[in-house]
Amino acid sequence: PKEPSGSLSADSIKIKKEVANAFVKRQKRSSPYEWYFEYYKSPMEQMHERCENYPPCDYLSDQIGFSLAYNHFFG
Repeated sequence: PKEPSGSLSADSIKIKKEVANAFVKRQKRSSPYEWYFEYYKSPMEQMHERCENYPPCDYLSDQIGFSLAYNHFFG
């Protein structure tokens, strides 16, 4: 059913869980090693994310490189 504004209502776009599972498959983890690294990031990856989430550091890392930018703001 369409709303007066012409857009679809939220109820009309819902699908059943069984239908969704037919075309959206979770990726299986083949080893505990992959499972572990999905949840626990390396210190270097944490540093990259910290710099990316701080706009001045992210901008400067594009100009002079990640390590210099990170050390400038957080080092």
